[in-house]
Amino acid sequence: MEAARWESCGEGAVAPRPEGRPAPETRVHFRVTRFIMEAGVKLGLQSIPIATACTIYHKFFGETDLDAYDPYLIAMSAIYLAGKVEEQHLRTRDIINVSNRYLNPSSEPLELDARFWELRDSIVQCELLMLRVLRFQVSFQHPHKYLLHYLISLKNWMNRYSWQRTPISVTAWALLRDSYHGALCLRFQAQHIAVAVLHLALQLYGVEVPAEAEAEKPWWQVFSDDLTKPTIDNIVSDLIQIYTMDTEIP
Repeated sequence: MEAARWESCGEGAVAPRPEGRPAPETRVHFRVTRFIMEAGVKLGLQSIPIATACTIYHKFFGETDLDAYDPYLIAMSAIYLAGKVEEQHLRTRDIINVSNRYLNPSSEPLELDARFWELRDSIVQCELLMLRVLRFQVSFQHPHKYLLHYLISLKNWMNRYSWQRTPISVTAWALLRDSYHGALCLRFQAQHIAVAVLHLALQLYGVEVPAEAEAEKPWWQVFSDDLTKPTIDNIVSDLIQIYTMDTEIP
């Protein structure tokens, strides 16, 4: 973790990008959100704060140019801000140490020297910058509560033994978590994402919802009246692209 990459994130500042061949923006965002998720887990964050951190990150770069800011510094500040938003506060020192270990696995924890305080100040400055850029709109409606409700309802519809034989619930939660590698959280409604990951999980295991053929409308429309099949297909397509990218990025 070079000191240069942690330069002040004041508005208009340009921080160096990670070394190596410049990657397309989607690949950069994939790597950085993977960092957010793994760092979040190591910091003990629950799923909602991690989702909020990823959403803040995606939304910030939806408003700004990737070349203008160090994405990893933005990610660290997103984690810090998400902890406040979701009331699971984190110490900046812990965020810095976990990030340092993630980006430089063989390094020692940073000493409380001038460099450390520069990094801490950069995170705080970036937090203020993100709040201004996002116009202080950093609370989001995530798909998690909808997915939980839909899974409970679907479990009650399904044959108990059929439900127990297939990991529909585990798969749906994994799909939802992985969706935050991309910007689905900004492009689609929370309810629609929840239904789409459940729809894909059922498809992956070849599980059919009982009485679907005789029903007046498809099961997924029972959960969300304004949802259409093309929207589900678009969400699933974006998810597939994320998993394709996962196989291509080390």
